[in-house]
Amino acid sequence: MANNPFFSDAAESAALAARCALLNSGKLRIYDGSQPADANTAVTTQTLLAELTFGATAFGSPSPSGSAGSRVQTATANAITAATAAATGTAAWFRAVKSDGSTVVLDGSAGESGCDLNLATTSIAEGDTVAVSSFTVTQPE
Repeated sequence: MANNPFFSDAAESAALAARCALLNSGKLRIYDGSQPADANTAVTTQTLLAELTFGATAFGSPSPSGSAGSRVQTATANAITAATAAATGTAAWFRAVKSDGSTVVLDGSAGESGCDLNLATTSIAEGDTVAVSSFTVTQPE
C-alpha cells in the first residue's frame, strides 16, 4: 500500500507556526563560505558576517497557497532588527537560532535573488549596516 498522507491546511499552518515561534527574539546569523550539510551540522570555518535579531513575535501567521498536490505554507517574518556587520565577506547562507543563542532552528541559502534569504547585496563589509527587508519561510504541505 502507498504511503501518501495529506495534512489539512489548518494542521500544516499550526506546524509551521510552531516552528517559526521558536525564533521569537532569536537571532538570524549571516555567514560566508559553504552552508553545512544540514541544520544539525556545526559551523566550522565559515565567518559570521552579521547577527540580526528577530522580533518578540518573529513571524506572522502562516497561510496556504497553491492547489492540491502542490500547496505550500508561507510565513513572513515581522521586522528584523538591523545590525552592524562584524566581518567582511560575501553572504552565502544563514542560520536562525532561538533566543538562547545556541539552539538551531533552520538554515538556508542567502543571495541577492532566488535564495531562501534575499539581501540587497551579498557584499558585506565590517561596520556596514546589514538589514533584511523581507524574509519568508515556505514549506510544502
